[in-house]
Amino acid sequence: MTRDAAFPGLRVEIGDGVATLHLARPERRNALSEELVEALGHFFASPPEGVRAAVLLGDGDNFCAGLDLAEHRERTAVEVMENSQLWHRAFDRLERGQIPIVSALHGAVVGGGLELALSTHVRVAESSVFYALPEGRLGIFVGGGGSVRIARIIGVDQMRELMLTGRRLSADQGHHLGISHELVGAGQAAERAHELAARVASNSPLANRVMLAALPHIGEMPAEEGLWAESLVAALTQTTEDAAEGVRAFLEKRQPRFPRE
Repeated sequence: MTRDAAFPGLRVEIGDGVATLHLARPERRNALSEELVEALGHFFASPPEGVRAAVLLGDGDNFCAGLDLAEHRERTAVEVMENSQLWHRAFDRLERGQIPIVSALHGAVVGGGLELALSTHVRVAESSVFYALPEGRLGIFVGGGGSVRIARIIGVDQMRELMLTGRRLSADQGHHLGISHELVGAGQAAERAHELAARVASNSPLANRVMLAALPHIGEMPAEEGLWAESLVAALTQTTEDAAEGVRAFLEKRQPRFPRE
């Protein structure tokens, strides 16, 4: 199933409960236009019925080379702030949305592309990947949530150095910093991402959803409040039929059969 008209800049395929979203601008190295950012936000704000997980990848030789500078124009300070907040809303719908997202990374994962990748929940990187934050060399600052999401993963000090120098990180260097969760060989990321997405889609839909929603909030809370919130989420999940089915399946040495939303 393809929904190009509804989601410009994306090629969408759906099968077996998994949506595969291709950034479909290879001639622009999948650079993010405002239209494409909005399309991503719209898709994940209301995923099609029956979709339980997603794979995000880029067509061509790169995952995403960041902001499409061809769209650059003079804006007022208010207009720049509004555009930045458009990216924030869209990427928040990925990170804290309804379904887990596995990203398959290859080639350039740069600037806004890195901000997009770190909005996904499981990241598989090929050996061809390189990461960079060229904003400092362009006289600008990150605007798609990087100062929160990227700094949260690699640390403020590391992020500042990358922005100041504009240097690239290799696949291995990025993996050691926590940008990717798995490293695979050339041409293998998409297949591995689909394997992981199928596994995630077989989880309890409720458990997946609360993991996406609760963990970022708890991570930002003081310890005492975080522990209280954890106990509340545990109570909500462990008293459901999904939890009962999960325990039965474990004791019976079989795969659980969770109802689908």
